[in-house]
Amino acid sequence: MKIAVLSAADSIHSWRWVEYFGGAGHDVHWVSMAPFEKPLPKGVTGYYTGPYPKNLLDIWRAKGRIADAIAKAQPDLMHLHYLGMYGFLGALSGFRPIISTAWGSDILISARNPIKGPLIKWVLRQSQVLTCDAYHMRDALIAMGVDRSKIEVIFFGSDCNRFRPGQDARKIRERHNLGDRPVLISTRNLLPIYDVQTLVRAMPRIVAGIPDLHCLVLGRGEERTMLEQLARELNVTDRMTFVGPVTGEDMPLYLAAADVYISTSLSDAGLAASTAEAMATGLPAIVTDTAENATWVDDGKGGFVIPVSQPDILADKVIHLARNPELRRAMGAHNRPVIEQRNNFFVEMKKMEQLYERIISGARTVRRA
Repeated sequence: MKIAVLSAADSIHSWRWVEYFGGAGHDVHWVSMAPFEKPLPKGVTGYYTGPYPKNLLDIWRAKGRIADAIAKAQPDLMHLHYLGMYGFLGALSGFRPIISTAWGSDILISARNPIKGPLIKWVLRQSQVLTCDAYHMRDALIAMGVDRSKIEVIFFGSDCNRFRPGQDARKIRERHNLGDRPVLISTRNLLPIYDVQTLVRAMPRIVAGIPDLHCLVLGRGEERTMLEQLARELNVTDRMTFVGPVTGEDMPLYLAAADVYISTSLSDAGLAASTAEAMATGLPAIVTDTAENATWVDDGKGGFVIPVSQPDILADKVIHLARNPELRRAMGAHNRPVIEQRNNFFVEMKKMEQLYERIISGARTVRRA
């Protein structure tokens, strides 16, 4: 198959997606308004059409560049990732058939905007098939008028070969002087939506209960300076390390170095990739009760599902797990098969590959008719 993918090159999800289909022997043409900052995967041709538009004139220019890239690629199918600007400009190119994937905030937040909403609904109407990675997102699409028969729930999935229990994490522990201390880890970006300040606010109570515990905070974002200042004000800087962004190669090792995974997010689309990766690694997970988290993290068996923005409750759950290593191991062992069986990257991508084949076959039938 010759597949055009319109998606941002600064997203790890986009890289994993095109890498899979290029590696599977398909001819992938990746159109991005963000620059490609590393060599493209095997089987993938890149088209940088940036910069990202900021006004109507930029949108008009971007539309032309994207249409030119699609015309040059001559794909069998075009896949639009995210129903905002990428979806709008892709649908505006005039190429069909289209498959569109909602990522979450596009239909859960942006679609409510009086300007963005009508444009997103127009993209929905232009798409032959829509996919999403959560059932509540499917319900949101139906509420927006999409025929249920057009929607497929296909998860982004986790690579259970890369994220697995038992990896040697000694280098990570040595790098951060962790010794044998219990370690918490947060891998959500430092943005308001992920509410990492609730974790920082929980730290004084956690440290009072488990004085030798350490917390690794991974990720980048606009709130880093504020969070580091908050940690200083709460006198927990010696128990927290703001690591920043880490490479895809290092992420499995950081998770393997940890004992408990934390997600304090205020909102999620489906199961967050970071949560799924931690569960696949065999970690107990403490997550907030948003989206469908409670259907993935079995409260009391795979970790704990807690209310949002409740640092005291978070602290008490962390202390309980830190004091009970056998419970941590049992919860981690419970989580691993959940991801293997329900959120396996390779299984989900095979479903998408079969969906591509059906759409292309249907388009060819229509053209012959």
